[in-house]
Amino acid sequence: MENKTLLATIDKVVYRLMNLGGADYAKDKETPNSNVSKGLIARDFGIEEWDWPQGVGLYGLTKLQAYHKDDRYDDFLISWFHRNISIGLPSKNINTTAPFLALMDLVKRKGDKEFEAMCLERAEWLMNELPKTEDGGFQHVTSAIGDRNGVSLNDGQIWADTLFMAVLFLNQAGQYFGREDFVSESVHQFLVHIKYLFERKNGLIHHGWTFHGRNNFGGIFWCRGNSWFTYGVIEYLAGFERIPINEGVKKFLIDTYISQCNALKSLQGEGGLWHTILDDSDSYEEASGSAAIAAGIIKGLKLGILPSSFRETADKAIEGLVAAVKEDGTVDKVSAGTGVGMDKDHYRNILIRPMAYGQSLTLLALTEALDV
Repeated sequence: MENKTLLATIDKVVYRLMNLGGADYAKDKETPNSNVSKGLIARDFGIEEWDWPQGVGLYGLTKLQAYHKDDRYDDFLISWFHRNISIGLPSKNINTTAPFLALMDLVKRKGDKEFEAMCLERAEWLMNELPKTEDGGFQHVTSAIGDRNGVSLNDGQIWADTLFMAVLFLNQAGQYFGREDFVSESVHQFLVHIKYLFERKNGLIHHGWTFHGRNNFGGIFWCRGNSWFTYGVIEYLAGFERIPINEGVKKFLIDTYISQCNALKSLQGEGGLWHTILDDSDSYEEASGSAAIAAGIIKGLKLGILPSSFRETADKAIEGLVAAVKEDGTVDKVSAGTGVGMDKDHYRNILIRPMAYGQSLTLLALTEALDV
C-alpha cells in the first residue's frame, strides 16, 4: 500500500488515540463481574491512565516519530508522563510496566534524570520484587479491576502478554544502563515463556500456563495472545544495541518465530485479519491482534528473517486493517480486555468495542508498513 494512503490513515488513528480522554475507575467499580468477564473494563478505553493499553499507544507514537526522524510527539509524551506522575502511579505490576517502553525511549533521547531513575527502579522491581512462578517466570500480575492501587496476582500463572508488557522494557533498560543481569533475565523470560506456551503440534502460542494443575487452561490459541509473541520477539531481537545476545539463543528465538509465522500464514482470514480464535474460522476476525501479527511479520520481512513469500500475507493484513479504520480514526473490530479462558466460548463472547490498544496496535502495524 502506498505511503500516502498509510500516512493519511495513520493521522486519523493517531488523532483518535491522543483524544480518547480519561479512564473511569468509578465505573469499573460498578460493573458486574459478568460484564468484566466479557472485557467491559472502562480503564482500557481512555488514554489518560497508566496501564498497558495506553503504554502500547505511547510506544507507537515513539515509533512513528522515529520514522519521521523528529520529535513531533515529545510534548504530548512528556506532558502525559508528568501529569500521571503528579497524580500518583498505580500499583506496580506487569501491565503497568508497559508505559516504561516509551519512557525509556525518552530517556535515551532526552537524558531526563527523573525519568531515568524511574526506569531503573522499575527494572530493579521486576528483577527483585515481582512475584515469580516455578522456573523463575514473571508471574502475570495485573491491575485490580476498579482499584488502581490494587493487583490481581494470578498466582502461578505466566501469560504471553508479559513478553511485550515487561520483558521488552527489561532488555531495553539493560542495554541502556549496561546491566548484563537485566539482559540475561530478559533472555531467561523468553525461554521460560516459550517452554510453557509454545505448542509443538501447530507452531502457535497458548495464551497462558498455570503451575497449579500444570496446564494451558483451555488450550485456546487466541489471536492477540499470539500477537504479543509475533511482534514482541522480533522487536526484542532488534533491541540488542550494546550487550549482545548469545547467537545460539538468537537462533532459537528466530526458529520459534518462523514456526509461528508459518502457522499464522495458513490461518489468515479472508478479510486479511486473523480470527480471534486463530484455528476457529467461525470466530470473528479481530483487528488488534491482527495488527500486532502484521507488525511482527512486516518487521521480519524488513530484517530478512522471513522470506518474500510473506509479503502477500503482510499486504493483505494491512489492507484489512485500513478497512477497519473509521472516518473519525476509530479502529473497529477490536476485542475488549481478555483474561485467560477455559474454553472457546470465553473468547468468542468477548465484546467488540473500540479500545485504546486497538488504536495503539494498528498504529504500530501501519507505521511498520511504511516504506516496505
